[in-house]
Amino acid sequence: MLSVKQNFLETIHGGNPDRFVKQFEYLKMVGNPFRNHNPSPKKGEYNVVNAWGITRSYPENTPGSFPVHTPEKVVIKDIRRWRDYVHAPSVKWSEVEWEPFIAAAEKIDRNEYYASASVSPGIFEQCHHLGEIQQTLINLYEEPDYMHDLIRYLTDFELRFADELCSHVHPNALFHHDDWGSQRSTFMSPAMFDDFYLEPYKEVYGYYRSRGCEVVVHHSDSYAATLVPEMIEIGIDVWQGCMTTNNITDLIEKYGGKITFMGGIDSADVDRPGWTQEMCANAVRKACTTYGKKYFIPNASIGFAGSTFPGVYQALDEEIDKMSKELF
Repeated sequence: MLSVKQNFLETIHGGNPDRFVKQFEYLKMVGNPFRNHNPSPKKGEYNVVNAWGITRSYPENTPGSFPVHTPEKVVIKDIRRWRDYVHAPSVKWSEVEWEPFIAAAEKIDRNEYYASASVSPGIFEQCHHLGEIQQTLINLYEEPDYMHDLIRYLTDFELRFADELCSHVHPNALFHHDDWGSQRSTFMSPAMFDDFYLEPYKEVYGYYRSRGCEVVVHHSDSYAATLVPEMIEIGIDVWQGCMTTNNITDLIEKYGGKITFMGGIDSADVDRPGWTQEMCANAVRKACTTYGKKYFIPNASIGFAGSTFPGVYQALDEEIDKMSKELF
């Protein structure tokens, strides 16, 4: 029987896996002190201001916290004056603060799993967390020079953060969030993505690779099929959150061997009030029998190893195990 890591590598390289990769099993997340300096709302909490000045709330029965963009709470009031409003927090923390995270990272068996840095939000999301999504998309058209400058500033922050992570906990994988679309479409055309975000992402992901990250997993629970060539150029190994609104079968046929698609189970279909084991079984069976054993990892589209409603993630794991016994 292959180890978890070996089975993952066989899957993404089109080799001979002996079972389905079971959602996030191959990644063990390593933490960092930023959580102690960047307030985040707990479920049911509202209007918590983080280290960037972004106000966020976490309503019950939602998959995570979201920025609050009433006019008085939007950080960037005018993109032409973004420097007056946006002030990156420090990423320099004491060695004492790092100690528990270093100890936890050292306990991960890296022969069996990847010790993964986890970064959220990504560069595009941070733009619209700071500036509100509709206005941010308008600014890409109307104020491109200011947006390029803002993106450069956020990219530099990511690189400083990456240096601290790699210097202290030495991740050998990266799990990075940035939602690039809705369920039906991307938020921008490939040409606009190339203009604003392609090179910054190549720089950030390239830096992590230069510091020992062997695998880059990018989360975007959305339609983003038209950006898959960009994902490959950026250096993404696994697109996590790939929803069924993307034609995953065609994507695997066209791009398998260059990138792996992790998803195929829309969280909204199973991770909801009144969910049942049968619902999870049906969703897993459909995904595993439709998308195959190579270049595909069955997974709910939510962006972490868990679920909004307790028990759903574990139920999906159980059903993936059953499909592995049946199909391998």
